[in-house]
Amino acid sequence: MRISTFFYTIKQGFINIFRNKWFSLASIATIGACLFLFGLFYAILTNFQNIVKTAQEGVSVTVFFDEGISQERIEEIGVLIDKRTEVSKKRFISADEAWAEFKEEYLGEYADGFTENPLADSANFQIYLNDVSMQPALVTYLEGLEGIRTVNRSEVTASTLTGVNALVAYVSVGIIAILFAVSIFLISNTVTIGISVRKEEITIMKYIGATDFFVRSPFVIEGMLIGVIGALMPMGIIFILYNKVIEYIMQRFSTLTKLLSFLPVETIFSTLLPMSIIMGVGIGFLGSITTVRKHLKV
Repeated sequence: MRISTFFYTIKQGFINIFRNKWFSLASIATIGACLFLFGLFYAILTNFQNIVKTAQEGVSVTVFFDEGISQERIEEIGVLIDKRTEVSKKRFISADEAWAEFKEEYLGEYADGFTENPLADSANFQIYLNDVSMQPALVTYLEGLEGIRTVNRSEVTASTLTGVNALVAYVSVGIIAILFAVSIFLISNTVTIGISVRKEEITIMKYIGATDFFVRSPFVIEGMLIGVIGALMPMGIIFILYNKVIEYIMQRFSTLTKLLSFLPVETIFSTLLPMSIIMGVGIGFLGSITTVRKHLKV
């Protein structure tokens, strides 16, 4: 493509937007509304996943050893545990540490009546997982190791968090698909109107030898420009509102500060902004290119 043709295509793309300004505004508004909802959903989803991840980090599998097991065997079991891909980290708690934690949490001053450690055989490994969905495989492996008396785990918590993650993934795909379909439909209608208005001009251009690419390009540029504008506007609004909403929630519901940890806006937008621009351009491109192919047969 020559430079003059390139700039002509860009110019015509802008002209098309203003020539069909009401339909262009309708498309921009629709894409903006869709990506605004997508941005809100993404921000909520990302924070929710962060909360779930934090909850997952607190889920552990506890391994208790056979009575009389040697320290060497405990260390061997520790090495085997470290090699498992499911394991994020582990913590060894000796019998004395277990008794000290138990006294502090449950007995307080009443613990002075105990002269011996009643938890003498309670040394254990607390194992934290990379993903709670991996818990069953790890538990099965641990139960097969020699020297392990019992393996405690929270099956309800693990299955609940795994189910929540799966549900969020399915809902995400469904919402994104709906937003894409609606936006592409609006872009398609806008480009169709533009082609109808310029039908005679396009026919003349084709008769004097203009290539399909030359005729098609301005409409594709128009759709992509509409997509970019429709993506940037809602992102600016979300960027301004995000911190204000988080600040309001933390002030209005102060009890949540110990339970919830919201991500900073920079973390959200490091992924959301480029994703939204790509989606906007992609929606504009798909909506325009498919419509142009249908209507440029003269």
